[in-house]
Amino acid sequence: MRPVKNSNPFLFASEADQVALLGGVFIAVAIFALIMDRLRSRRERLARLDRVGWVPWTLVFLACAIIGGGLLALSLPTALFSQ
Repeated sequence: MRPVKNSNPFLFASEADQVALLGGVFIAVAIFALIMDRLRSRRERLARLDRVGWVPWTLVFLACAIIGGGLLALSLPTALFSQ
């Protein structure tokens, strides 16, 4: 019998590692939303009055930052210091 190669490194990761990864994804989305909110606020107001954005970037940033921070705060002690 041949040994099975681990094709998916997250398949055998602990739950704390998976939650930490999910928290990192939420933080990355929050950073993206922050950048998009800055771009929206810096565009020239008078030239583009008819182009109203449909994504509430501030709300997306706050929600993702809070969720991501909470997930990282809960999972990192276990993920870093468990054996």
